[in-house]
Amino acid sequence: MDFQIALILGQDGITNGAIYALLALALVLVFAVTRVIFIPQGEFVAYGALTLAMIENGILPGTVWLLLGAGVVVAVLDGVAALRAGHAHKLVAIVALNIAYPLALLGLLKWMPLADAPMLVRILAALLIVVPLGPMMYRIVYQPIAEATVLVLLIVSVAAHVAMVGLGLVFFGAEGYRTLPFSDARYDIGQLTVSGQSLWVIISSLVLIVVLARFFSRTIYGKALRATAINRNGARLMGISPAMAGKLTFFLAALIGVLSGVLISPITTVYYDTGFLIGLKGFVAAIVGGLASYPIAAAGALLVGLLESFSSFWASAYKEVIVFTLVIPVLVWRSLTTRHVEEEE
Repeated sequence: MDFQIALILGQDGITNGAIYALLALALVLVFAVTRVIFIPQGEFVAYGALTLAMIENGILPGTVWLLLGAGVVVAVLDGVAALRAGHAHKLVAIVALNIAYPLALLGLLKWMPLADAPMLVRILAALLIVVPLGPMMYRIVYQPIAEATVLVLLIVSVAAHVAMVGLGLVFFGAEGYRTLPFSDARYDIGQLTVSGQSLWVIISSLVLIVVLARFFSRTIYGKALRATAINRNGARLMGISPAMAGKLTFFLAALIGVLSGVLISPITTVYYDTGFLIGLKGFVAAIVGGLASYPIAAAGALLVGLLESFSSFWASAYKEVIVFTLVIPVLVWRSLTTRHVEEEE
C-alpha cells in the first residue's frame, strides 16, 4: 500500500463513517428516550433510497401503500382512544393526518410526472412518503408495550426488522438500484481526487448533526427529549408525554435513516435488504458510545468506517468480520469498568 492508496481508502472510510455517525446518532437517541434498540433503523435507509429510485424510474413506490395501510391502523387506534377519552373533536384531525395525507400523496404520485421533476422535489417526495412511517411504527408496534423490559422491546424490534425486510422485497423486488448523483464534479487535492458526491455525503452529514444539536439545545421539543432521555419518570411528572416523546424520537430516527439512504444511493447499489448491514455498522458505533454518548458514538462511527475501508484492501473477504469483532473488546471493557444496576421492574 502506498500513500495515494491510503488517501483513497481514508476518503472512503470517512464517507462511510459519516453515514454510520448519523445512524449511530439515531440509535443512541431512540434507546435513550424509549429504551428500544431500534434494529429496523437500517430498513429506513433502504426504504428511502429505493423509494427515491422508484420515483426516478417513474414507478409508483409501494411504500406509499404501506403508509396508507399504517395510517388506517393508527387512525383506528387513535380514534378509539379519543372516543374513550371523550375527545370526539379530535377525530377530524386524526383522519386528516393518518388517512387523508397518504391519499393526497398517492394522488400526487399517480397524476404528476415526478420522474421529470427537479432532484430536490424527488427527494422531498421520498421524505414525505417514508419518514411518517417512523412515528406510525412507534404508535402501532412500540407504544402499546412502552413499559415492557428492554429484552421484550428487543425481540419486538427483531420482528419489526424481519417484517420490514419482507415488505421491502414485496415493494421493490430483489433487484438493486442506484439513483442519480447529486454532483458529477471531481476535485484534485494533491494526489487525492475527491468526488462531488462524497463531499455531499460528508457535508450533509455534518450539517444534519449540527442542526440536530441545535434542535436539542434550543427548542422546547428538543429539551423535552433530552429530559426524557435523562429521566423518563421525572419527565413524565413534569408533564412531558411519553407517547409524544416516542413519536418524535421515531420521526427523527426515520428522517435520519431516509436522508442517509438518499445520500448513499448514488454511490452504492441498494437492495431491499441492504439496510440491515448498514444499520448494524451504525449499531457497532453506537455500542462504542455505550448507547448513551453522542460524541463517542460519532467517533466510533468514523473508526468503523476507516476500519471497514482498510480491511477491504487487506482482507476484503473478512471485512465484515473485522468490523463486527470491534464490538467484543468494547463490551469487555465496558463490563469491567461499568457498575451493573439491575433494571427496575
